[in-house]
Amino acid sequence: MIFDRLKRFSIVLEGTERDGPVAFSPGQVVSGRVVLELAGSARLGALRLRAMGAARVHWTESRSAGSSTAYTQSYSDQVEFLSHRDTLLAPPDNGEVTVLQAGKHEFPFTFQLPETLATSFEGKHGSVRYWVKAKLHRPWSTVKKVKKEFTVIEPIDINTPTLLAPQAGAKEKLARAWYCNRGQVSVTAKIDRKGYTPGEVIPIFAEIDNCTSRAVVPKAAIIQTQTFIARGTKKQKKSVVTSIVGDSIAAGKREVWHGRALKIPPVGPSILQCRIIQVEYSLKVCVDIPGTSKLLLELPLVIGTIPLHPFGSRTSSVSSQYSVNLDWLSTIPEQPEAPPEYSAVVSSPEAEQSLAPPCRSELGGILEGPFFAYIQEFRFRPPPLYSEIDPNPPSDNIRPRCMTC
Repeated sequence: MIFDRLKRFSIVLEGTERDGPVAFSPGQVVSGRVVLELAGSARLGALRLRAMGAARVHWTESRSAGSSTAYTQSYSDQVEFLSHRDTLLAPPDNGEVTVLQAGKHEFPFTFQLPETLATSFEGKHGSVRYWVKAKLHRPWSTVKKVKKEFTVIEPIDINTPTLLAPQAGAKEKLARAWYCNRGQVSVTAKIDRKGYTPGEVIPIFAEIDNCTSRAVVPKAAIIQTQTFIARGTKKQKKSVVTSIVGDSIAAGKREVWHGRALKIPPVGPSILQCRIIQVEYSLKVCVDIPGTSKLLLELPLVIGTIPLHPFGSRTSSVSSQYSVNLDWLSTIPEQPEAPPEYSAVVSSPEAEQSLAPPCRSELGGILEGPFFAYIQEFRFRPPPLYSEIDPNPPSDNIRPRCMTC
């Protein structure tokens, strides 16, 4: 039997000799090799390779058709991004088999990724996965298979006018109890831009006016919303990425946040272009009002992969030369812990308003899925502050020029 002599059958992608994770960008060339190590000579048929990439969603819902009848409705859909086939070892034309001697044999392969791909993702009701599979055929026996998954990162450059635009909003709410008006609470909030990368700090500028007769508590949080779409139906899952709690504001007082810091932890980037899976983020500022529902203000966010340039926006030619640093992939554990459920952090009666911060032990510093885009913190020194005082004034020894000459 051949597999009594088979010592190793594996796929090695270029750059993963140390068994570390590897990531590719759309349009990039993927290279690797299939390694076959035999303890003795063996007769083989063919060795074939297939590269695949697809987004899949699936969930079920229980429905009632009457007082005593119930059934389960299933929803599923799939979008294929990549399909490549190759034959690494073909059988001879005369119909015979190939005989390989004992030792290590390597079969190289290469293929190019499409220009449009969704970022790898693992969610509760769906996923985006990419993998390479090799099949070893042998005479009069079953096919031996081996599979290797890899990560794809869709670049999102936050140095664009849309993602560099400031985001602001304002809301107010009347606090009522037993049909009595207890005053009004209002909040205005602003952030410098819409696009950020993991590791950055979002400075929050906000004003909270408490015109009620009781103290209120302001909070802010980053919310991740996963949307799964199948057969015209949507299924969503929300979770709190990170949050902060402000000081209690006494009755009739005002609280001002002068750039209150909220740091973005390691989290996957936004997925906005996939037809059946979307991952979106938002910054929510809310005020807990005793005796009534919470005041909630939401500002949209986009989590990107290419950090902010030290001098702001750039031309497209400079932006195209900026590459994503993927060194962070080597620090990701093989089996990360899942994030807390949105319902576990937010009480069910007020699931859309409450932003109670999750416990540190629950988050574990890592969110759901095998891929977590983590970009190094701001690595460039910021430009000097503007000043109307000339740092290099003219010397007094210079003779003034005659204006009549």
